[in-house]
Amino acid sequence: MPIATNIATTITTTIATSFAQPRRLASPRPAPRAIATFLALASAALFSATLSTSAQADTSIVMLGTGTPVPDGERAGSGVAVIHDGEAYLFDVGPGVVERASQAQERMGFEALAPVNIERLFLTHLHSDHVLDYPELLGTYWWRREQPISVVGPVGTEAMSQGVYTMLAEDTNTRLADKSPVTNPAAARALVTEIEKEGLVHESPGISIHAFGVTHGDWEQAYGYKVVTDDLTLVISGDTSLSEEVRRQASGADVLIHEVISRQGWEQLSPQWQAYHQYAHTLSDELAELAREARPGTLVLTHVLHYSAPRESVLDEVRADYDGRVLLPDDLDVIE
Repeated sequence: MPIATNIATTITTTIATSFAQPRRLASPRPAPRAIATFLALASAALFSATLSTSAQADTSIVMLGTGTPVPDGERAGSGVAVIHDGEAYLFDVGPGVVERASQAQERMGFEALAPVNIERLFLTHLHSDHVLDYPELLGTYWWRREQPISVVGPVGTEAMSQGVYTMLAEDTNTRLADKSPVTNPAAARALVTEIEKEGLVHESPGISIHAFGVTHGDWEQAYGYKVVTDDLTLVISGDTSLSEEVRRQASGADVLIHEVISRQGWEQLSPQWQAYHQYAHTLSDELAELAREARPGTLVLTHVLHYSAPRESVLDEVRADYDGRVLLPDDLDVIE
């Protein structure tokens, strides 16, 4: 990608995390927003992305977890944070996501991502790689919380929450009974709203969030989310097979964050696993087709199932059939 001309370029080095150095990846914004400066990156991982050198926008997207159910020491499970006007909106909370949130707060200055400051969580579905850090989020420093966490998710979210309360009962009861200062005893539990129908699930000044149904294997309720702020439209697919509803929601969006499977890796699987993954997930060439029709400003690849193929193969495969901007982020990369 060519370097933008006639724009002064400043590269800010971000403190490296324990696994990787986070990057700020610029997403195109419509006029009259300031034009972002882009610098083409070449890395051993064949990651080609763009660095934002403008001031932090009103809305930022932090990739807290880009992993899958396959164990990976460099990636947390699924988790995306949207930071809007200093407040965090967390989408999924897979294993390791709470630690990533703490790293984003401590090392990158996102105060809204200190676990005690996260007040809103939205769950796409209840697969383990999307929810295993739910007990950690509820249990971390809850006695310092001013308000309970508000949680929106599919049917089953309340039952899962009750299980967490049982798991943490000894901790909760002891802290309430001893001399530990507790800011708000009610913060030991979440305020859960189970999605009864698709549509608006949250609205506050400058931001609205809509849930829409996706097709993910045999899940009766699996959702994607559309986030609309005063400066950004973002669509998060959640886990899904190729979905017409995702295409519709993402049409003209600034950013589409979508799961993907490498076709190269998929072709080397057994017939049984091939059948399952095509039933539950989206192959790279299928995603390229969707993106050609929806034309998001930036397509972000996450939850990358690649198996024996290199992870970067999905980037090459999508770009072979789609000429738009495509990013393959790591944990803690920031899209602005």
